[in-house]
Amino acid sequence: MLWTSGCVPLAGHAQLSGASAIAESLDGVWGLRLAPQLSEQPVRAGDKPATAAIADSVTTTTDTDVSLKGHAQLRRYASIVKGDTLHYDVGSDKVDAYGHVQLVDNGNVFAGPDAHFYVEANEGYISVPKYRFHLTGGWGSAQRVDVVDNERTVVHRGTYSTCQCESAPAWYLKASEFDIDNGNDEGVAYNGVLFFQGVPLLASRWLSFPLSGAPRSGILPPTFSIGSTNGVDVALPYYFNLAPNYDLTLTPRIMSNRGAMLTADYRYLRPNDSGTISVAWLPHDALTKTDRYSIALKQNWNLGSGFGAYVNYNRVSDSTVVTDLASGVAFPTGSTTLYQQEAGLTYSNGPWSVLAREQRWQAFSSDSTYNREPQVNVHYARYNVGGFDFGAEADATRFTISTADMTQGSRFVFNPYVAYPIERPGWFITPKLAWHFAAYDLTSIGTDVPSGEPKSFSVNVPTFSLDSGMRFERSVRLFGQSYIQTLEPRLFYVYTPYRNQSYAPLFDTATADFGLAELFMPNSFVGNDRVSDANRATAALTTRFIDAASGDERARFVLAQQYDFTAPHVTLGTSDSLATVARTGVIVGASYKLGPGFSAEQAVEYSQANHYLTHAEAGFGWAPGVRQVLNVAYRYTRANSTLDYQPVNQFIVSGQWPLMRNVVSVARVNYDMRAHRLIAGLLGLQYDADCWSLGLAFEKYTNATSSTTSPSTGARVMMQLQLKGFSQVDNGLLNQFRANVPGYTPVATGSDPVSRFSDYP
Repeated sequence: MLWTSGCVPLAGHAQLSGASAIAESLDGVWGLRLAPQLSEQPVRAGDKPATAAIADSVTTTTDTDVSLKGHAQLRRYASIVKGDTLHYDVGSDKVDAYGHVQLVDNGNVFAGPDAHFYVEANEGYISVPKYRFHLTGGWGSAQRVDVVDNERTVVHRGTYSTCQCESAPAWYLKASEFDIDNGNDEGVAYNGVLFFQGVPLLASRWLSFPLSGAPRSGILPPTFSIGSTNGVDVALPYYFNLAPNYDLTLTPRIMSNRGAMLTADYRYLRPNDSGTISVAWLPHDALTKTDRYSIALKQNWNLGSGFGAYVNYNRVSDSTVVTDLASGVAFPTGSTTLYQQEAGLTYSNGPWSVLAREQRWQAFSSDSTYNREPQVNVHYARYNVGGFDFGAEADATRFTISTADMTQGSRFVFNPYVAYPIERPGWFITPKLAWHFAAYDLTSIGTDVPSGEPKSFSVNVPTFSLDSGMRFERSVRLFGQSYIQTLEPRLFYVYTPYRNQSYAPLFDTATADFGLAELFMPNSFVGNDRVSDANRATAALTTRFIDAASGDERARFVLAQQYDFTAPHVTLGTSDSLATVARTGVIVGASYKLGPGFSAEQAVEYSQANHYLTHAEAGFGWAPGVRQVLNVAYRYTRANSTLDYQPVNQFIVSGQWPLMRNVVSVARVNYDMRAHRLIAGLLGLQYDADCWSLGLAFEKYTNATSSTTSPSTGARVMMQLQLKGFSQVDNGLLNQFRANVPGYTPVATGSDPVSRFSDYP
């Protein structure tokens, strides 16, 4: 908070917790105890709370009235009336207070020149009061306040703010009437004007705001950006808390270069089903001269007895709508030109798992992704039946595609297996025998398979694998610290005979990557259209250093090598070189923690078959203190047209660092060292005061859907303002800070639990 002359903070009282809140015994187990703070003790059923009167002088008429003068107080349970003079009518249970009056009702405190209050009914009014509400810490002043009952309070011609600076609050709401409803946890302002730093930001005949941290209907923080493409971009969401299990957010948005847009996001959650619906609609884009939209629907149903159903439907008006019309604080550094449209039924019970689905794709380019119209997939698996594990997969699918000259048809797959795992303390060995059967019935043959091939054929491929490993442990002492060091060798062998599969289309198959997980896969391909021939061994050695006291893994080093005894012959495409499927290679990786807040990882993959480096990654993260994070990473991937790998040679730096009190900087740079250009950049600042926060960011982004050779770029400035106690929901900017800076920590917005006796006078 920035203090200015004449700015006096409001008093605040935190409730004690833990050992400090326990009563102290004064006279043994059965004696009196001294309570360090006030606490609520509900009145027993049938009892009435006592009424206490305190004053310098008291005049009473028996069972009729009481007159109190000088530091007068009337107390009953959680209600207190204080003043210079009080008159209490016993018959009507009404108290009239005059001079320096203070009224406390269920923790809410009102102070004014006079008050008139029915104690038991919690009903009355106070003139020209100043007040403070215990649920939010919100305060203000008014012409008059009416206490309607235990839960409702009506403020006439008043103000409201949660800022601690009473003389010059950073923000406040001024309205002709406030309806404060503690029961519904909601405040409503009629004919209200919202001021920030003395400048009116928003005027409305009706504004609502929450009285606690629970979700409430109302306006969410607006977002503001200025971009090179969209121009001035302003969005003002409104949140509808329709019920505890479903809600709706409507976001009107105006882009000066494109026009007005509306987004609706609906969510619901019930015991047996849940779902989300998101719709964005731009009636007329001034730049493209077209109507633009996006639809995303996800629904899940639990039908009982192991049955379920789901729908995942996505559709857009054009290929660039996601990047062009992404949220004003979204970072469109990645995108897709495929949109899934799928519905299915599922069944799971014991060893059985069944999926029946219809799957289509909306595509805007020449794409080789097939539709499944329909697919039925059945899995069966049993474990430790007489020491054996066995199971099978059966799949029947009809593949279609809109791209011309592509093969279409049906495929039936049956993949049984049996294994006999032997596991003992410190070692294991698992022999496994698998069989792949695929039968094709093609309706059309395209240019993607050799000409003259039959429309109906089948493929049979057996596979034998043997997986084994050991684990050794010992105690070591390094740099004065005790560790448990493990040594974990693993040896994997696979043999699959060669079967010619070049005439089979590629419905759902691609080449597997070459990483630590893929090293121990028997098949070099992912999918059911290719099974690679193999006579290959994979050896890996892992050592870990574990803190003996805490069990925390402090370091891990991995060395793995894969070797082909005979060169494989099954390729993905008929024209692919045999060198592209050679798996002979070495992977070296390491991860370690050098000290508190510092961690690093490195991995290198070298192809011995082709004698070049294929992948490399290196990075470290440093977090020495609160909201202090620095991440540095380097990524390299060698181009491979067969595997559709685009060359990657990027350097990425991101971080969060405090600059001064309440000001935190956020930055991310993604630089392409091959193309010598900035792929994405972000520079942001976040200022956090006691009752408001402001986020500002400058972003440069790449539109990945435009072209792979010369992608378009854009830049924009973004801003988001949050007024705490009025609306604290993050509408995007802080989420982007989290997504772009690993380890990012937002400023804590939580507060201590509030008691009705926090401001007890």
